[in-house]
Amino acid sequence: MTVALLFSPQGSQAVGMGRALAAASAEARAVFSEADATLGWSVSTLCWEGPEAELNLTRQTQPCLVATELACLAALRAAAPHLQPAFVAGHSVGEYAALVAGGVLSAPDALRLVARRGELMAETSGGAMLAVIGLSRQVVAETVAGVGPPEAIVVANDNAPGQVVVSGTNEALATATNALTAAGARRVIPLRVSGAFHSPAMANVADRLRAAFDGVAWRDPQIPVVSNVTAEPLTEAGAVRRLLARQVSSPVEWVASVQRMRDAGVDTFIECGPGSALTGMVRRIAPGARLANVSDPATLAEAVDTLQPARAEASV
Repeated sequence: MTVALLFSPQGSQAVGMGRALAAASAEARAVFSEADATLGWSVSTLCWEGPEAELNLTRQTQPCLVATELACLAALRAAAPHLQPAFVAGHSVGEYAALVAGGVLSAPDALRLVARRGELMAETSGGAMLAVIGLSRQVVAETVAGVGPPEAIVVANDNAPGQVVVSGTNEALATATNALTAAGARRVIPLRVSGAFHSPAMANVADRLRAAFDGVAWRDPQIPVVSNVTAEPLTEAGAVRRLLARQVSSPVEWVASVQRMRDAGVDTFIECGPGSALTGMVRRIAPGARLANVSDPATLAEAVDTLQPARAEASV
């Protein structure tokens, strides 16, 4: 068994996330306490009690999600101490949790950076994102290319076969909705985000993030981190920094990332975070892979059971 750990994207958040796990796991509880102390406000209260409208604000969502993902990771590591993943990967904001899992950043530094990222992205107002269901990436790209120039609308996430996200100005997205429907899209769904993420509109955010990166310590990954930008495993801190800055204004190459891990022998994917958005994507990208999610005590127990063959193999 070869395992990859995955970390959930924005949109996975829900009031109550991490609460049951923190009640059951001292390690998860400690992560939330550290997040509260690091950021100077009650991340745990917002995650566990809401209100939902505040949790869904980008500047709040991103640190809350990463804190929850790191709590899920801590609980998993405590319950499966022999786990040795071959790769780690996170979708968009989840990549910051992946960097902690891979040994690149400390949890406090990752939380500070992702809080800054959320602030910067929230300040870059205007634009939105649409999920396009039922069309290939190629068809989506060709269709939006006919709607406007690249600075107005782009493919932002290649999530799974038949699930592509576009990002751009409100005007371009309105025109694109009709064009994508005419091209055969089954559904075109507005996403719960506050701007045109993973598009040229975020270029200024990328520049300001680079400045924030100077304030934290970076280490070479102990576990290869698969980059959203290139879909390649990274093993050197300088490459991680360069690509992480580009990530906010570049497409998330999730299909290619999962395929890269599968080609390298990964047969088991475990998502740390609320919900199961990524395992749902992996099911379509890599049919037959073992899948598990860690979001509460029940799913943690199921994930540990999924890993039992790996423990048995290690003891032979």
